[in-house]
Amino acid sequence: MKIEAKSVQAALGGVDILKGVDLEAPEGSFVGVIGPNGSGKSTLLKCIYRVLKPTGGGVYLDGQPLSRMKVRQSARSVSVLAQHNYYNFEFGVRDVVLMGRAPYKRAMERDNAEDYRIVDEALETVGMTAFRDRSFSTLSGGEQQRVILARALAQQTPCLILDEPTNHLDIKYQLQLMNIVKNLHRTVISAVHDLNIAALYCDYLYVMKDGAVFASGPPEEILTPALIRAVYEVDCEVERYRATGKLHVIFFPET
Repeated sequence: MKIEAKSVQAALGGVDILKGVDLEAPEGSFVGVIGPNGSGKSTLLKCIYRVLKPTGGGVYLDGQPLSRMKVRQSARSVSVLAQHNYYNFEFGVRDVVLMGRAPYKRAMERDNAEDYRIVDEALETVGMTAFRDRSFSTLSGGEQQRVILARALAQQTPCLILDEPTNHLDIKYQLQLMNIVKNLHRTVISAVHDLNIAALYCDYLYVMKDGAVFASGPPEEILTPALIRAVYEVDCEVERYRATGKLHVIFFPET
């Protein structure tokens, strides 16, 4: 499924956050959205997964306006993995993942054998089968994020939105989670804080600055010392590893 944002505008508290953003994620692509804090990355993603309603422009799934789709319909198309996931109650891991089946259930309809099969398959994909009977609150941050990813997989959507999901994770769990997502071969749009993570996993990048797209292109064109200096106001070098062909950004402290 293809996702498009066309001239998307958004305002919060009377302040314009997004100022006409265009973005395109072709089917099966892994698109990264980068930029400094406050540039509008998360606001853009929230417009795409319907937490916020754009004040101008629109979001389209395979050419169909998201605003004209029922919530249940869009929930069968786009699932979300956010940065923080808090629960005030003691949910079991399996119960958390079963929440992903909600778009397919009628009111008061009980979970069935097919739902449990899908949930167990999702837990296996993220390597959390052994934890399915644990309480969600007892898991580490990395384990919790894998369970939330399993919930998104149980939703069985062709598109996945990642709203800076790895910011508070150790590097092991960052790479583990991103490897799983990359190997799903689904349409993915991810806000990425770490430029080296973006270089490793993204096919195409959109650079946000002050609520607008500052630049876009493949990582090889975007991750340059000049552009990084213009957007993040820091100095760096960018190298390419011969073994992988991937870029690596090395930052310098201020002098």
